[in-house]
Amino acid sequence: MNLDYVFIAIMFPAIPLMMSVFSNRFHTLSVLIRSMHDEYKYKKQSPAKIKKQFMILESRVTLLRRAQLFMGISFLFNMLSVFLLFLENEYLAKIFFAICLLSIIIALMIYLYEITLSSKALKYHLSDLDITRKKK
Repeated sequence: MNLDYVFIAIMFPAIPLMMSVFSNRFHTLSVLIRSMHDEYKYKKQSPAKIKKQFMILESRVTLLRRAQLFMGISFLFNMLSVFLLFLENEYLAKIFFAICLLSIIIALMIYLYEITLSSKALKYHLSDLDITRKKK
């Protein structure tokens, strides 16, 4: 397989886009954590299963941080593979591009797992609402 600039350039829009998605999710998560913290600490209100929710939130923060790390690594190796093609070292460029692809795959797998945790956290919120409805 011949590796050329066009093949590697396909990854350029995808990687920053995914990094932006991860950053937006991380920001949204941090806003949620801060609001839950304020409700718990200052208003002394705690929803049902708050410990489970906090554990999930902590896991999600860790997962998103790892996904961002792997996506950053993939961007670095993508750029290095372009540079190696510029230096006409196609063999090393292929290896670096393979590392780039592997890093993206790992980041996406982490991201998919984070989405399942997000869904699980939403179930806890829904169960809290269900308990509230039953009391009325």
